[in-house]
Amino acid sequence: MIVSASRRTDIPRWYAPWLMNRLRAGEVMVREPYRPHRLRRYALTPERVDAVVFWTKDPRPLLPHLDELEGMGFRALFQFTLTPYGADIEPGLGDKGEILAAFQALGRRLGRERVLWRYDPVLLTGAIGVDWHRERFRVLCERLSPYTDQVTLSFLDSYPGRPMDGLRAPDHREAAELAEFFGETARAFGLAPVMCCEAGDYARYGIGRAACIDRVRLERVCGCPLELKPDRGQRPGCGCCESVDIGAYDTCPTGCRYCYANRSPGRTAARRSRHSPNSPLLVGIPGPEDEIIDADCVSARASQLRLF
Repeated sequence: MIVSASRRTDIPRWYAPWLMNRLRAGEVMVREPYRPHRLRRYALTPERVDAVVFWTKDPRPLLPHLDELEGMGFRALFQFTLTPYGADIEPGLGDKGEILAAFQALGRRLGRERVLWRYDPVLLTGAIGVDWHRERFRVLCERLSPYTDQVTLSFLDSYPGRPMDGLRAPDHREAAELAEFFGETARAFGLAPVMCCEAGDYARYGIGRAACIDRVRLERVCGCPLELKPDRGQRPGCGCCESVDIGAYDTCPTGCRYCYANRSPGRTAARRSRHSPNSPLLVGIPGPEDEIIDADCVSARASQLRLF
């Protein structure tokens, strides 16, 4: 079993202690997003969890816990989003220089293969154009390439009920210009560029197809073959293998204007106020009205080696 922590929220200071409590307890509960009174209970033990994939824009709250996490026997891989946007677009993030330093420290600690850079979403505004991205992407490639071996790219998507308020995706010409530059520049710094959930043909620019939950990479991290199926619950074009997400929507405090995971600041604040670090749920506690289902949690480690 691969655990995603989490596509639905980031790792703020209140999330990291809760997560460590769940790993110590050996189980976690997750509300089904569209059936809120149905809870799935997952076993969180090294024998059943093959790897934990962290999705974050700032891992600093988790860093003090890495020794304990690895001492328990859990293998970690980071999908680390680091963009050059300012507080007008990503208002809840801290100083980008400090976050960049945290990326470098994490890469030194875990190695280039386990800290993967995400430069996404690529968006434009009246002040942010193609040349703006050219300049800043090259600088980030230079500073991050010693600490990662891959950069994941994607263009801004709009979501129902999430007004973009002046943010837009590149048009066809701009996307082609950027893709050509991103592919050439990433490769020049020894990074493998991959595109996440984009329908166009980017192979011509030397950009591969992303699989953020990537079986081949996870097999290297785990040191053994894994029997993982494609994740049918993701967007069209997603190359990910299946994983269990233990996060919750409408809880992320960073407030990024392009985010799909928060519907409104008020709803997010209200849900975070219901968080308890000792609850099996990220938000709230199980109640008498809830149905608890024990999920089938098994390791994906293959019983025999594959030749190919």
